[in-house]
Amino acid sequence: MSVKQRGFFGRLWDFFCSLKLTIFILIALAITSIIGTVIQQNLSRQEYLRVFSEDTYRVLDSLQFFDMYHSWWFIGLLLLFCVNLTCCSIKRLPRVWRLVHNPSVTPSEQMLKAFSNVDEKLVKGDLPTLLDRMKAFVGAEFATAQVNEKDGSTYLYAEKAKYARFGVYVTHLSILIIFLGAIIGNLYGYKAFVNIPEGGESDRVWMRNGQTSIPLGFSVRCEDFSVEFYGNSQRPKEYESILTVIDQGETVIENRHIEVNDPLSYKGITFYQSSYGPAGDEVISIKVKVRGEDKVDAFSLHRGQLVELPSGDRLRIADFTPMFRNFGPAARLEVLPKEGEARVVTLFKNFPKFDEERGGDYIFTLVDFDQLYYTGLQVTKDPGVWVVWVGCTLMIVGCLVAFFISHRRMWVVLTPQDDGKIGVRLVGSAHRNQPAFELYFDELKKKFRDALSA
Repeated sequence: MSVKQRGFFGRLWDFFCSLKLTIFILIALAITSIIGTVIQQNLSRQEYLRVFSEDTYRVLDSLQFFDMYHSWWFIGLLLLFCVNLTCCSIKRLPRVWRLVHNPSVTPSEQMLKAFSNVDEKLVKGDLPTLLDRMKAFVGAEFATAQVNEKDGSTYLYAEKAKYARFGVYVTHLSILIIFLGAIIGNLYGYKAFVNIPEGGESDRVWMRNGQTSIPLGFSVRCEDFSVEFYGNSQRPKEYESILTVIDQGETVIENRHIEVNDPLSYKGITFYQSSYGPAGDEVISIKVKVRGEDKVDAFSLHRGQLVELPSGDRLRIADFTPMFRNFGPAARLEVLPKEGEARVVTLFKNFPKFDEERGGDYIFTLVDFDQLYYTGLQVTKDPGVWVVWVGCTLMIVGCLVAFFISHRRMWVVLTPQDDGKIGVRLVGSAHRNQPAFELYFDELKKKFRDALSA
């Protein structure tokens, strides 16, 4: 039948079953995945304008390149691939189904000659005895055989692992399930972030563009945040948050420690430790001692905060840094006497007696500082993740069956000859891993001839 005679629906069916369509979709998915990797997704407009011009930004935004995996055309490609894979499977499934459930137990001579694994021999004897012997041989060496007669010949047929032919369809089904999970995740899931200061809480998260917020349906509170640095540097070695989840006024998860690669999950939403930063100025603790006296006054100050000393003089923290070169935390104080000019004093936490050598009416000591941080959490919701896991499990099963198990068939044909002898033909076939089956069949032929010679 010509293409024109098939009609519109026939041509449409051929289009969806086309291998060319499969190759086109796979190439398109590969290219779009590269685009999604090169162009960072879901940033704010200001961040994109630092890289692209205004006109380029408008074009890329209209093409949905900044949120590519949620774009209509990317999801459309996934759906088209699912349709293509389904149509290809449906087109080939009836033939495989017939082969498995209606095997050729009495194949034609033409079919038998098409197999490469064949051995035959003429033997003397009566047909019933030889049939019993061959039936016992096939049952012992391969599988239980069924007996049929056709055109004067007797056929023994046995098979193993016939359902292995469906392994490829299990793999196809697993791909469809994985894509279904990905589509569910794209439509109903999200990737967002939230910054929570120590002691604070939030019941919303923000998309990566920083403009769209999403309600969680519960609150997350940061009880504490800690960070450990390498030596005297500011490079973080390890940091973690202590989170509490509050749902409808009740604490459902309390003081849960999370760190990188150890997230918190609740109601299908996962919180990953991803970043941190200072939340406000440091609280700096200093001690003030009047030279020659034993009394010591302690103060906790913010940067720029003024305090009055017992003598009436005042002081404030003019500047502070948690790491001054290699000397550690350092602070610069301004002493404002009742009379005279202001004096500047530099203090180092790691050198508490440094100020004693300066002279003057006061001895200052930088005791410690307390920096409040916010914890930066990456928040993900993917309701399709369990669907994807089911698909991955099926894919492993399908691949194991498809690549390591083959449908093997065996025929023994007994044909009486005119001279009173009986022609015995052994035929074998495997739909996969032919070299291994040929080795197996070579060993089987030796046993076959021994059985005939017994």
